[in-house]
Amino acid sequence: MKAILGHTTHPGIKRDHNEDTYGIDNNNHIYLVADGMGGHDHGEIASALARDNILNQIAKGADLEQAIIEANREIINASLEKPSDLPMGTTIAMLSLSNNQYQCAWVGDSRVYLLSEDTLTPISSDHSYVQELVDQKLITTEQARNHPHRNVVTQALGVTDNSEINISHRTGKYKVGDKFLLCSDGLTEEVNDRLICEILKQDNHPKEIADQLLIKALENGGSDNITVLVISLQTD
Repeated sequence: MKAILGHTTHPGIKRDHNEDTYGIDNNNHIYLVADGMGGHDHGEIASALARDNILNQIAKGADLEQAIIEANREIINASLEKPSDLPMGTTIAMLSLSNNQYQCAWVGDSRVYLLSEDTLTPISSDHSYVQELVDQKLITTEQARNHPHRNVVTQALGVTDNSEINISHRTGKYKVGDKFLLCSDGLTEEVNDRLICEILKQDNHPKEIADQLLIKALENGGSDNITVLVISLQTD
């Protein structure tokens, strides 16, 4: 089985620079998306530090959680060296593929999805204020999409100490024909899961799928940075 990739990132229509980034380690089959936190200083630095430190730690043999913890430490240290009113911060969503099994780890509201047999399943669950309301059945998923505090995250690298950080995990199986999507909330803010599923189901190259998702997010407002990474699992 081989992984065919498609990826793209864009500042969006309403932002003047891009604080998102993504990382790919084909040797270890590691993929990630990081979203530097808007409103915080040096968000693009935080996301780049997360990407580089995590990929370096994985290459040295660390597991996903160890790599995230080390990246968080580095971002906090870097923030202390750049005095400002707010620390730099970033979300992270990671995927590891090996022997027909995936491992996913995340902090924040960047997401990982799995499309299998034309069914789209969210693997990750946002660390956000509105997701907590949904989990408590105080609001519906549709109400969460338009909630005034939908962009408030409750966990992020660089702003949550390692003693308190909540790194969520999920594992499962994958097979030939499955597709994974990693994305920042710039995509999911503008494109709902139903449309994401329709686009992912298309029999196109992952790069074309990633570009279509980006275009749809821009057409629907492009209110934030947008990053899309599509992984299609095919026979060798």
